[in-house]
Amino acid sequence: MDSPYAQELQVAIRAVQAAAKISQSVLSADDKGTVEKDDLSPVTIADFAIQALLTATICNGFPDDDFIGEESAADLRDNPLLLNRVWGLLLRLQDDEARSLCKLPQSPEQMCEMIDRCGFGEPGGSESGRVWVFDPIDGTKTFVQREAYAINVALLEGGKQVLSVVGCPTLPANAAGPIDNSTTDPAGQGSIVFAVRGQGTYVRPLFETSGEVVLRKIEPHAASATISDLRAVSCYHMLDSGVDDAHEAIMAKLGMTTKGCDFLAWVLRWVALGLGLANVTVWVYKKRERTGKIWDHAGAMLLFEEVGGKITDIDGKEIDLTAGRKLSGNHGFVAAPKSVHDIVLKTVHEVLREQGKAHLLA
Repeated sequence: MDSPYAQELQVAIRAVQAAAKISQSVLSADDKGTVEKDDLSPVTIADFAIQALLTATICNGFPDDDFIGEESAADLRDNPLLLNRVWGLLLRLQDDEARSLCKLPQSPEQMCEMIDRCGFGEPGGSESGRVWVFDPIDGTKTFVQREAYAINVALLEGGKQVLSVVGCPTLPANAAGPIDNSTTDPAGQGSIVFAVRGQGTYVRPLFETSGEVVLRKIEPHAASATISDLRAVSCYHMLDSGVDDAHEAIMAKLGMTTKGCDFLAWVLRWVALGLGLANVTVWVYKKRERTGKIWDHAGAMLLFEEVGGKITDIDGKEIDLTAGRKLSGNHGFVAAPKSVHDIVLKTVHEVLREQGKAHLLA
């Protein structure tokens, strides 16, 4: 694939492959070194190690760029045993071929520095230049249960998505919908889904087995879809932040009688949309002050946009990736084919008003 971001794509794919090796080594373990963060969400030793790897690798290749990641190293500095376990995961990669083109931290302290370099990063405004955004493991709750998760790497320029590389260690490259948290690759191989602005969305196996890697370009399936073509991906009864009864009523009003794809991880929802296994999703938070987080969406949304999808919040506003680590300029998400996005958005408003939830609209 010829691309103006060929070097960035190569480095990001190699980093995601090495990160996947880390995640897979922890996935099978009973003790994943899980700790609870201030927002009550879990983080594992794999999250910390992957964020350190991604930051060190991308920083080595592009030292003038900025970085944002989900985690900070505070828990590691406060817990020497946990720190040593994370450092041990990185040491395992020293002789692994998957670390080709990757840069490892040289010490536990440098590892913590790499984690914090992006753990306190901010996207900046439209003049912010190049900013990489990492989610080392999106779907940590399902990862702990040995189910689906994703490794998200995004590049923004001036607050706009230009590159997305998503590692999906549990999903096959030839996945056929509907898929959900329990879906696994029978071959145990996994996949990488990636996109470059203006050049489409692609899927490939997670690792090269032999010979040339086979890329599959996803057809722009959302470019001309109609209401009767809609297939949903959502997250039913797995998170307490969303309005499940509204989500279900919206889909029913749009004519969808089956649940479709169902994922806890937001990145995997964008993957399902990008691959054409679904083409619509809606998310309404229970409170207006609840917002998305940049690492759950940046880059991964490009996968759907590059096949003809349109993404706004429930007020119809474009998603603002310059607002901060939290997407404070937006409330919720409405993603659908461009051709029917207005109809889906109108349906969201109708259902919320019918259910007495008009206060959730601007």
